[in-house]
Amino acid sequence: MLRELSIRNFAIIDDLTVSFFGGLTVLTGETGAGKSIIIDAVNILAGGRGSTEFIRHGEKKAELGGLFHVNNSQHPIFAKLEEHGIESEEDTIILRRDLHDSGKSVCRVNGKLVPLSVLRDIGGSLIDIHGQHENQELMDEKFHINLLDHYAHNKLQPVKAKYDEAYEAYRQLKREVAELSMDEQRMAQRIDLYQFQIQELEQAGLKIDEEEALDEERLRLMNFHKIFERANIAYSAISDDGTGLDFIGNAMNALEDIVALDSNFKEASEAVTSSFYALQDAAYQVKNVLDDLEYDAERLNEVEQRLALYQTMKRKYGTTVEEILTYHEKIEEELSQLINRDETLQKNEQLLAKMEADLNKIAEELTAIRKENAIKLSDAIMNELRMLHMEKAQFIVKFEPLNQLDANGKDFVAFYISTNVGEPPKSLPKVASGGELSRMMLALKTIFSSSNGITSIIFDEVDTGVSGRVAQAIAEKIAAISVNSQVLCISHLPQVAAMADHHYYIKKQVEHNRTFTSITEMEEKERIVEISRMMSGAEITDLTLQHASELIHMANERKEMMN
Repeated sequence: MLRELSIRNFAIIDDLTVSFFGGLTVLTGETGAGKSIIIDAVNILAGGRGSTEFIRHGEKKAELGGLFHVNNSQHPIFAKLEEHGIESEEDTIILRRDLHDSGKSVCRVNGKLVPLSVLRDIGGSLIDIHGQHENQELMDEKFHINLLDHYAHNKLQPVKAKYDEAYEAYRQLKREVAELSMDEQRMAQRIDLYQFQIQELEQAGLKIDEEEALDEERLRLMNFHKIFERANIAYSAISDDGTGLDFIGNAMNALEDIVALDSNFKEASEAVTSSFYALQDAAYQVKNVLDDLEYDAERLNEVEQRLALYQTMKRKYGTTVEEILTYHEKIEEELSQLINRDETLQKNEQLLAKMEADLNKIAEELTAIRKENAIKLSDAIMNELRMLHMEKAQFIVKFEPLNQLDANGKDFVAFYISTNVGEPPKSLPKVASGGELSRMMLALKTIFSSSNGITSIIFDEVDTGVSGRVAQAIAEKIAAISVNSQVLCISHLPQVAAMADHHYYIKKQVEHNRTFTSITEMEEKERIVEISRMMSGAEITDLTLQHASELIHMANERKEMMN
């Protein structure tokens, strides 16, 4: 579960740290106070899409951090941490993300820098945020198969993994067959292009380390006169009569004469002797190089032309020599396939037919598992909808076979629902109202919450479009979900707020011409006042306070029954 959240310089939040607990936590407050901003922060922390617009005005970066506790040592999150080489300390996982005004995003998991994709993978195993986006997906039939697959995950996943691997190989081969099936004119043009490129690359004769060596040689040739002049100065300073070696030789001889008389000079004598012979060797080396130095203007021109060739090849075929050589090998192989097109095409088409037949068999397994679980999902959803006062609802999962295989197999899955007696089930997006859609998604979340391993579920105004007894049913359903998972909920319904185990109040205030958001956990008396405000609006009376107190009392009784 999410135990602590820290937010700094994010939207209208200056610096905020809040602790969370298990059960149901409800966040309430006036419209615009910053409730959804806190959920946005959690979403971005878990790998959601960030933007420089979230950075507080006048600041360089926004900082987000979250401390999670996972008590189940078998939770799949630990396998993911190990997969990405991230160390974990017992049950603690720390996510951190910084958004910089340059657009850069820095992500860390347990202190280790990770790509955004890794943060998203790990964050998605810890947090499930339900808001308007999920409702939009429910309104799009192409996402329904994902929800069914999520429900059937345990049985479906081994078969789906096998299908994914086979499908990717099938797609690759299908692309190759399409390339080989191009018309004669395009094929001839491709062959001419590859032959020209191969000839150009072979004539260039690029080598891995040659460019670096040429750069060094050009530097020497361009600075020949300076090198020659300074090397002569160095050699003369060491070797000419009355200079370096003579002086050091005299010192060496003098010290050698007195070492036998005073051993205190032995170390100095050895150092001078070593320096004498080292300088002598250096003088020989400098002399040998000087003797070989020769300015060759033609060679400089050759080096310049060769380096220019390297730059031309990089502009055409790759940013590095390694990339160019890899490209060379690739087009040689493709040219061979094109030249032997008929033979290769026949062979690949036969292989493609076999792969397609194998894929169809695996796809049939997927269909069978989906249909079996679709019946169970339908029953489970209708049971949940009955508890959400949609007693007459009928829900079915409709299957239609696709004309060709896709990434999910050969099934088109759509959710159909009837909410009125005597009406046949129709496509969910076409007939569901806002309130019905909210209850539908809440039913799905209830079904998934006990099995998907998510430690924290966040509902962002899931109660939109409902009131009365439906609002009470939703409140009880959210509380029921919190028995198995930590639930954080933004709500405008007093029924939901009354069911809270922990109730936080979000407040916006202005100080020194800047807007700040604060969050405070409320005690019993403060909760009564806040729920009274939610029931009646701005005016709070003794009667609304009494109603709020009764609502909390009834909520506590219902929670005791759940436990």
